[in-house]
Amino acid sequence: MDPSIQPEREPSYALYQKELFLLSQKGSHPEFSTRPDKLEELAKETLSKGGWLYASCNAGLGWTDRANREAFYRWRIVPRMLVDTTARDTTTELFGHKISAPIAFAPIGINKIYHPLGELNAAKVAGELNIPYCLSTAGSQPIEDVAKAAGTAPKFFQLYCPHDEELEDSLLQRAWDSGFDVCIMTLDTWQLAWRHEDIANSNYAFYRGIGAEIGLTDPVFRKRIKEAGLDPEKAEDMPQIGEKWIDNVWHGKAHTWEKVPKLIKKWKEISGGRPFLLKGIQHPDDAIKAVEVGCDGIVVSNHAGRQVDGAVGSLEVLPEIVDAVGDKCTILFDSGIRSAADVFKALALGAKAVLVGRLYVFGMGIAGEAGVRHVMKSLLAEFDILMNCAGVNKISDIKKSHLRYVEGVGGLSGTL
Repeated sequence: MDPSIQPEREPSYALYQKELFLLSQKGSHPEFSTRPDKLEELAKETLSKGGWLYASCNAGLGWTDRANREAFYRWRIVPRMLVDTTARDTTTELFGHKISAPIAFAPIGINKIYHPLGELNAAKVAGELNIPYCLSTAGSQPIEDVAKAAGTAPKFFQLYCPHDEELEDSLLQRAWDSGFDVCIMTLDTWQLAWRHEDIANSNYAFYRGIGAEIGLTDPVFRKRIKEAGLDPEKAEDMPQIGEKWIDNVWHGKAHTWEKVPKLIKKWKEISGGRPFLLKGIQHPDDAIKAVEVGCDGIVVSNHAGRQVDGAVGSLEVLPEIVDAVGDKCTILFDSGIRSAADVFKALALGAKAVLVGRLYVFGMGIAGEAGVRHVMKSLLAEFDILMNCAGVNKISDIKKSHLRYVEGVGGLSGTL
């Protein structure tokens, strides 16, 4: 860009648009479209059947996934004109980290079913882009390896509380020692929802011995499998080891509010006082309770429609949750993000940052690390350009006044 017209700024994600257009001068073009419906179609073609089903399945009939999209559709952006946005700034601060945009990688488990390198693909791209990477307890690469791949990116650890407290302690200590300095406890997955197609195909990678790498590299869990007479060096034992791992950290026990203060205390002692969040909040009363028990933040999320069928869309409840606790804790948003407009709307309604999940998983399934990079750089470029076109200079300028709510849904159809 001509610096006399557009001054240099860092980061300038909008330049990725020009980079992609300039491929035409080499007789080329991007490998694939990042339009969400096209991205999803291509991922379906490239992923294994099991990978596609696990990435795409929702709870029940998928009404909550649809509710997420309908909620975004009802809020419309009102652009403002003749605002000098040539030197706009997409950066923001989150939990003491200056990040390049208010966008983070959502925690998603068993990435190896999408690509052999799994979580290492996304973690590396997060490091390149200086946006947070959140690792799931159900991840399929060791905590330490993911941390190394992410480099200097802010690293958050998403905790599924094991029923074995010694294992819980070990996971938290490993996360902290590896550079993960924010802990996010997910609340809505003590039991997998009824996901019709996954069940019809017996599609659960853990029970086939895939995805237990975080457990297999943990001294406490290795002790437990030895006590059970299982050997990770024996291929025939791996399905039972995978079953033992995920049944310990996901299934069979629903925690209560009594658990949270103890866990906060434990994490604060390990980390020297770093932030602790709860993910899965959908009701203002739960948000208020989270603040009362000492949480530094919450993630407004319905697990992307994968856990409770027929539930409210996350964006529907975000405004009332912000009204209830927005000045008392940091609010992140998750579930249904498909575009820069979605990011903008969630920020305008009070979220500090958003978590993006399925988009990068689809990119990973299509082209591994390069696919994740293309998807996330495209989203960041689209967001940068949207700020320009909507007349917004910096993240803190994005307000509810930039939106208008429209009753009803008329005309919403297809994949959004």
